[in-house]
Amino acid sequence: MTKKEIFLTAAFKENSIWRQILGICSALAVTNLMMNSLIMGLGVIFSLALANFSISIIRFWTPRSVRMMVQTLIIAAYVIIVDIFLKANMPEISKQLGPYVGLIITNCILMGRAEAFASQNNPLDSMVDGIGAGVGYTLVLLVISFFRELFGFGSVFGIKVFGAWWTNWSIMVMAPSAFFLLAILIWIINTHYYKVKA
Repeated sequence: MTKKEIFLTAAFKENSIWRQILGICSALAVTNLMMNSLIMGLGVIFSLALANFSISIIRFWTPRSVRMMVQTLIIAAYVIIVDIFLKANMPEISKQLGPYVGLIITNCILMGRAEAFASQNNPLDSMVDGIGAGVGYTLVLLVISFFRELFGFGSVFGIKVFGAWWTNWSIMVMAPSAFFLLAILIWIINTHYYKVKA
């Protein structure tokens, strides 16, 4: 596969959220604001791309018996860098994201891509796969947070869209709305897109 095909497959065809239903905890937890979703997505892209790259480099020297532990350690190192960066440069967003940045370490998307792709392919392809999977994850977060922020706060990226006439939907700020929006998104994509492709 070409690098473009690897990227498109990871981002869309094998999207970790709508095709594999992985990593949905953060999709439900941090999508009340678009900025939170964007920062979380960028953190996942950074961690996933570099973790895949690193795991792929050492794949021939990693014993099978400790491979998962080594992968977790590598992922944790990059997630800690993201966490420290956010605390130092974006303390408010870091506080809003809370423990979910740290939980990137246990995100099934990162472990899944490390095991399914990075441990079997060359470093550059693995990095492209990581970027693709991260972009696919980020797009899902942004779609969900767009509707939650728009209807819950009347804004997009903190910029007011609706005037004083708008009554905010408090349900959209709560986690159940993310669950239903994610379910609707998965239903639309799997029913319409993949049905047409089949």
